[in-house]
Amino acid sequence: MDTKTKTKGPAKKTARRIPKKRSTAGRHIIEGLEQAIAWTRGEDVRVRVTLVDLPNVDIRQVRMKMGLSQAQFATKFGFPPATLRNWEQGRSHPDAPTRVLLAVIAKHPEAVEDVLRKAS
Repeated sequence: MDTKTKTKGPAKKTARRIPKKRSTAGRHIIEGLEQAIAWTRGEDVRVRVTLVDLPNVDIRQVRMKMGLSQAQFATKFGFPPATLRNWEQGRSHPDAPTRVLLAVIAKHPEAVEDVLRKAS
């Protein structure tokens, strides 16, 4: 059964509006994650990358300036003593977040002590 509809008057052509997707925080996060994944795959993506120069801290010098033994320093700031020994002797190196923490300890040890005291 083939039906046709009739309209009165001249036919009007109306452009269909495609609703614009609203920009939301969630959409921005997903877009950012997709760009980050593409960037890590080596794809040529226009993304903003922020690189931070991480500080190199002479842990032994900081510890000695504070007048603490390796065990005392490790206990005070929550590091395993063996790890601290390995850092000082060059057998291993702290990861990026730990290097930042060590830089803060070097400049403002009281701030780290205060935070750790409140956390426990």
